[in-house]
Amino acid sequence: MKKLLIGILLIIHGSAYSQKLNPKYLPLVNSFIDCIKRQNLEKLSTKIKFPLKREYPIAPVQNKQEFIKRYKAIFDEELTKKIINSKPDADWDDVGWRGIMLFNGDLWLDYGGSLIAVNHQSKQESDEKIRLIAAEKVKLHPLIKSFQSPVLIFETAKYRIRIDDLGNFNYRYTSWPIKSTMHDQPALILKNGKYTPDGSGGNHNYQFKSGDYTYTCYITVMGETGTAPASLVITKNGKEILSQDAKRMTP
Repeated sequence: MKKLLIGILLIIHGSAYSQKLNPKYLPLVNSFIDCIKRQNLEKLSTKIKFPLKREYPIAPVQNKQEFIKRYKAIFDEELTKKIINSKPDADWDDVGWRGIMLFNGDLWLDYGGSLIAVNHQSKQESDEKIRLIAAEKVKLHPLIKSFQSPVLIFETAKYRIRIDDLGNFNYRYTSWPIKSTMHDQPALILKNGKYTPDGSGGNHNYQFKSGDYTYTCYITVMGETGTAPASLVITKNGKEILSQDAKRMTP
């Protein structure tokens, strides 16, 4: 089962920086565990950093009311048992500025005790993801209906860009003029893209090549306030010929 992301990829780097939980954070973890054990959703909903991201194309949880409604779809029996049976001083780790994680990143809290990521997908969410992907494919141009899972979509001032995973980490880049829809004929389709992490904060990029041209989509998970969530940089023979920030990105 594919892991969800804290932003996107903190779990990939977390274990390398983890250490035994500082005793001063034990009350925060114990309080969270107690909320799950007692199914105290009112109290638990005050410990959430919204929006709580889910695996795309499942929509993020935007607020308290939505969280309560979707609670059982996220905290299924498997995850609930993991949390309730966990030992704070053994199963929860302090991962520096990233926060506190359960086991290998099944769940993350910040140092205020708020839930910031759930990297577990229930069967209900898995089924919902399959349904949403099928519905999404109907709306796409026939040339790009085939893929394993969608990765992201972002829009610059001039382009709409979509990245899909074709399976086995083979990524596909598709772009359209911004006024076109994804049902229209794509302006460009590139396959065999490569994913590369940028540091340990979750930032990463996808790179695609076409002859002398290289198309790189930089994705920002951890950045300064006001930093664009993504950017497109195109080079020809190593020389930059275009750079545009994303104005909007999904997820």
